Amino acid sequence: MPISSPQPVSKMPMVRDFRKPSQISEIPTETASTLDAVAERFAFRANDYYLGLIDWNDPADPIRRLVIPDVAELNAWGELDVSDEAAYRAVRGLQHKYRDTALVLTAATCAAYCRYCFRKRLFMRHNDETAQDFGPASVYVAQHPEITDVLLSGGDPLVLSTARLAAIVRRFDRIPHVRTIRIGSKVPAFNPYRLLRDEALWDLVAQVTGRGTTVYLMAHFDHPRELTDMARAGIRAMQRAGAHVVNQCPIVRGVNDDAELLAELFETTTELGMPQYYVFQGRPAIGNESYVVPLVRGWRLFDAARRRCSGLSRRVRFAMSHASGKIEVLGVDDQHIYLRYHRARNAADESRIMVARRDDHANWFDDLELLEPPVPIV
Repeated sequence: MPISSPQPVSKMPMVRDFRKPSQISEIPTETASTLDAVAERFAFRANDYYLGLIDWNDPADPIRRLVIPDVAELNAWGELDVSDEAAYRAVRGLQHKYRDTALVLTAATCAAYCRYCFRKRLFMRHNDETAQDFGPASVYVAQHPEITDVLLSGGDPLVLSTARLAAIVRRFDRIPHVRTIRIGSKVPAFNPYRLLRDEALWDLVAQVTGRGTTVYLMAHFDHPRELTDMARAGIRAMQRAGAHVVNQCPIVRGVNDDAELLAELFETTTELGMPQYYVFQGRPAIGNESYVVPLVRGWRLFDAARRRCSGLSRRVRFAMSHASGKIEVLGVDDQHIYLRYHRARNAADESRIMVARRDDHANWFDDLELLEPPVPIV
């Protein structure tokens, strides 16, 4: 499918937000109040652009499942901070888990909320993790020359005004040892008009890259149907501005837990110059019981999808963002699961291979029984 050119600003509509499921006319009145109760517990937000992708005649529609609350979210299951991000907080709004990377929580809101979000705690009352003043975060990075990569996350950095985002980006861009700035965002899927109507955003990317800092947009498309003409045009606009764009997403039950669909996602993102970076095992965060796919099944889906793809689309890794690091799943046989630290919090774990007893019910690294001490790669 050809990629659309950006439309003139005057012809692009403003999206309308919904803050309660009961505001959405397609949701039957008899179920809306129940879903509102879920939204009281775990934040809800959607817009008419994204809701327009839903086939409301299909109760199992994957886009609906991505954004419309499910009463199963209220099940007593999971943890608020399953990857123990609090342990890596260096200053408010900044996590320093891996030696060369600082993660900065820039916003306490998103353009819409993925129902399987692993940072639901950020959108609850009394959250104090996101930064209000980015001075301490930038001072911390300036004092740590080993940090060459700054990842702006949240919440979603692209819900901020461009002026606010620019002020944050420039704080880090002026630090000599910062070589890459990443912007993690689902806005390209939730509201691509944000990327198409804002010339100041393009100028910001062009200015930063023109000074020699590489900008990555870490997009988050979970399903091929999110890659509309507008979404494709938004990606192209950011690429023309000078950003490198990659995609990452988890495997989510009822959304993309299908090998052919994942293969389509991998191939399409490669064709768009937005290769798939990671596929994540869903984190067992609070409210996520009905969205998590067991680890062995996730691996088999991922492996089957990758085998359907060309070489360029096979670079993707399947990993768990565990408290101790990014643990890549290398393979599964009849008796074992083979894992490797792709990134590790502790230097001694870097690139270690682990062998676990195969457990088809395990959802997470902590559920596995390791059969031997980790083996270092020499």
